[in-house]
Amino acid sequence: MKRTVFSIMFFCCAMAMAAQNTVTVKFQGAKPTISDFVWALINDHDKQAAEEEECADESFFGLEAAWKQHHKGQKLGEGSTLTIDTKNGYVCYEYKSEYGGSVNVVRVDLCYWNEADQKHKLLAYNVQCYENGNPSHGQFDGLIFYRYNNATKKMTFVESPGFEVQYGSGDGGDVAYELPRSGKNIIKTTYWPKTHKVVKKTLVWNGSKFTEQ
Repeated sequence: MKRTVFSIMFFCCAMAMAAQNTVTVKFQGAKPTISDFVWALINDHDKQAAEEEECADESFFGLEAAWKQHHKGQKLGEGSTLTIDTKNGYVCYEYKSEYGGSVNVVRVDLCYWNEADQKHKLLAYNVQCYENGNPSHGQFDGLIFYRYNNATKKMTFVESPGFEVQYGSGDGGDVAYELPRSGKNIIKTTYWPKTHKVVKKTLVWNGSKFTEQ
């Protein structure tokens, strides 16, 4: 319960920061890539973090550090990996550590979808923690969305389209979301630590929103 409360508190802080801003996406060529979206978020996050120190997000700082190290040709920190899949519009940063016999992973992933109106793109930013491969809420866990306008080259925070983001099942289960590297659908996993029960559902993308199946 305590971890869930902290997760909600810090995630609400992140949403409040996101909701205050229109983020400009700078790019070369005909359209932005996933890297352009990540750079836009990093630049905006740096500005916001300087103004709102109490909202400092360690998971994002981990992504930012790895991102900048990668683009400078430097070796990533121990336990860190960074995947940049430009073709599929997907980025994933992971930090793995071991403590007390457990393997802990913090995963930050981003991807985007082209909307059916051909005027917008939907960008997802997702933070999830895992312990021994199972969802285990950390204080910065959460899934948020931005809508990018092709004409203005700006993106703004939007509510999750078609579903409500959950942090727990209400009966002791932890909920995690997995963004697609291939395909278009989000996988929602609910894990109950006491019984080790796992339930997976698919959030199906229809060009404008998701429907849970």
